[in-house]
Amino acid sequence: MSSSTVSVAGPELRLRQFLRERLHAELARRVDAGQPRAGARSAWTGEVLGEALRAFTEQELAAGRVLLSARAEERVVAEVMNELFGMAGLQPLLDDPTVETINANRFDRVFVQYADGRRARVRPVAASDEELTELVRLLAARASSQERRFDPGSPAVNVQLPGGERLFAVMSLTAGGVTALSIRRHGYLSASLPELRRRGTVDRGLEQFLRALVKARKNILITGGTAAGKTTLLRALAGEMDLLERIVTIEDAFELGLDHDPEVHADVVALQAREPNVEGVGAVSQAELVRWALRMSPDRVIVGEIRGPEVIPMCNAMSQGNDGSMATLHASNSRIAFTRLASYAAQGVERLPLEATAMLVAGAVHFVVHLARTADGRERVVSSVREVVGADGADVVSNEVFRPGPDRRARPVAGALRADTADDLGDVGFDRSLLERAEGWWSS
Repeated sequence: MSSSTVSVAGPELRLRQFLRERLHAELARRVDAGQPRAGARSAWTGEVLGEALRAFTEQELAAGRVLLSARAEERVVAEVMNELFGMAGLQPLLDDPTVETINANRFDRVFVQYADGRRARVRPVAASDEELTELVRLLAARASSQERRFDPGSPAVNVQLPGGERLFAVMSLTAGGVTALSIRRHGYLSASLPELRRRGTVDRGLEQFLRALVKARKNILITGGTAAGKTTLLRALAGEMDLLERIVTIEDAFELGLDHDPEVHADVVALQAREPNVEGVGAVSQAELVRWALRMSPDRVIVGEIRGPEVIPMCNAMSQGNDGSMATLHASNSRIAFTRLASYAAQGVERLPLEATAMLVAGAVHFVVHLARTADGRERVVSSVREVVGADGADVVSNEVFRPGPDRRARPVAGALRADTADDLGDVGFDRSLLERAEGWWSS
């Protein structure tokens, strides 16, 4: 087990509770007085902590108790500060750049996945279920000016943490009614195709092929399982777009961050779907946001992840003059992506029959790029690329132009790419000879 957590020893617990009460009371007083609620350690905390430590020492001495050592006292103070201004017991895990996913099935059953694919159980992130629940409420309140309830009446909450990580928590509906949470970190906000090649996600041929797809304004659907690297690859592809292209991104929760770097993307509007408020009104779906995006004169529309009926307006966007648009989709392989799209389309108000859905998808999506982990689970790689060539009844017809090899890395398939598509890619500088090496370019 690794990482540290809050100690529940008697004197440390008493000090922790004492400091929490003093700091929370002072914070509440300042909020009531109209003073700004700082998002970082404020000057007043030092004064309050000093006074609280003196008062606690006097209280312990009066009760005839042995005082804590200076080191233990410093540790408790740091834990309380992390709870109020940081992430409490989650902070050590979030401070570790190698931790990619944190899953707490309850306060004392915590598992992490590292960037290299390793998994481990770590120490508890709170001293009790009640404490973990309060931490989630605090983080939700801090994350947004909108009302974010977390109670049996609203048992789930989805928020973005200050470092960009996404936290999803649920209570009451779990076994035992405990609070459980998951945190996902997107560690490569400035990912580029050259960086992905250096990390082994693509080889030299795939790097140039994918770059050409973007330059030739092909519509791309990126697929893969959970934590396969779909968002990272989407960022890398977006990095190949021209600086002044107007991009509108639509997400269920902000993760792409294309609007954060104006030196790479100067003209970006980032939109996020909204859940209904406590009265059950005010919801804005991704499907609606796609329709709004089309009224904002975009050159390209990017949907962070297709999860439902937004597939129809997204396909309409791709086929009505917004070539070069992109989206991601959760799918176990590249072929099943079309079945997933059809099932999502069936949820839309349009209620399209399968034949119409197949025609819509075939006319909108040009390529499906699939990500998977290698057999040992340590690397994320592009394992398949499909070119959509048409529809046959209820089926979308495609050619696999890159196929998984024994190690799941994609290898080019000779003659699979259509001639007119090869011409389009050649027009933007793609070297077609890169497709002639059956084993790919992974070792070069």
